[in-house]
Amino acid sequence: MSANLTLKELPMEDWMAHLPNTLWDIPLCNLAIPGSHNAITYCLDMNDRSPVDLTQPDMLQKLDRYMKPLIRPFVYKWAVTQEHGIQQQLDCGVRYCDLRIAHRPTDNSNDLYFYHGVYTTVTVETVLTEIRAWLDTHPREVVILSFSHFLGLNQELHMLLITAIRAAFATKLCPKTEPVTLRNLWAMGYQVIVSYEHKLASGQNDLWAHIPYWWANKCKAEALIQEFEQRKQHGRPGGFFVTGINLTEDLKYICSHPTESLKDLVTSTYPALLAWVREQSPGSKVGSLNIIAGDFISESQFVPSVVALNEKLLNDKILNGAS
Repeated sequence: MSANLTLKELPMEDWMAHLPNTLWDIPLCNLAIPGSHNAITYCLDMNDRSPVDLTQPDMLQKLDRYMKPLIRPFVYKWAVTQEHGIQQQLDCGVRYCDLRIAHRPTDNSNDLYFYHGVYTTVTVETVLTEIRAWLDTHPREVVILSFSHFLGLNQELHMLLITAIRAAFATKLCPKTEPVTLRNLWAMGYQVIVSYEHKLASGQNDLWAHIPYWWANKCKAEALIQEFEQRKQHGRPGGFFVTGINLTEDLKYICSHPTESLKDLVTSTYPALLAWVREQSPGSKVGSLNIIAGDFISESQFVPSVVALNEKLLNDKILNGAS
C-alpha cells in the first residue's frame, strides 16, 4: 500500500491484500468488514414458478396463490436486497455474505435455494462454485459465509449442504481457531470462514457457531441509529458479530408508499446511515463494531466507507507506538 493512499482508495476487489502490514495481526473480529444482507436476492424467481416462501403471513400466501399477477410485483419490489451477482459483490469488496437457505416445499429433488419473499432460481451449489472460483483468483482475500434461517431442511438435507460446502472449499475452510488474523490465514491457505446456525455445527471443527446479527427492525434511519447506539453502550459481543444497517419496512410503510421499492427506501436513507457508519470504530473496546452489512451494497460508497474505518486502528497503533 502506498504511503499516500487512504484505505478508502484501495482496490476494493483486493482490499484485504492491500491492507498495511500493521493490520495483518489484528483478529478479523476486530476489523471493520463490509457485508451483504440477504446476499442472494438478485435472482429471485420472476416466472411465478416459485411460491411465496413459507415464512410469509398466511394472508400473503393466499393472496399470492389467487391474485399472483397483482401481488407478485409488490413482493419483488420489497424482497430484492441486492442487484448484483455474488462475484460482483465480492469484486465490490463484500467479505461477509448473509445466506438464507431453503428447500422448496414442492420440490422432489435435493436441490437447495436461497429465499427472501420468494425462492431463487439459482441453487446453493451454483453460488458456492462461483465463490470458490472467485477465491481462486483472489488468494489473499477472506470471506465469511453465514448460513442461517434454514427453511424446509431436514437432517439429511443439512448433511448434504455441509458436504457441498466442504466439497466447494476443501482446504480453504478455516477451522475454529483463535485468533484469526490475515497473517495466519494467509500462511495456512485458509480463505473461508463458515458459520452455521444449527446444532450440527457444534461438533464440526470447520463450522463456526452462528455469528450474532444486530437487527434493529426499523424503517427509519434515525430509529435504527438510536437502536444501535443503545446496544453499543452494553458492549460488543466477543468474536465476530454483524451490525445490519438494513432497514425493515412494515405493512403500513408499504401501503403508504405504493409506488416505491426497498431500493427507493435504502437510497433515500443511505446518506444518513453512512454518515453514522463513518463515525464508528472497529476494535475490541466497548462500542466498537465489526462486520457492517447493508442492502444494495454497490450504492453510495458503502463498502469503501466501511473499509476506511480500519484507518482508526492504524492511528491507534501509531499513537500507542509513540507513547
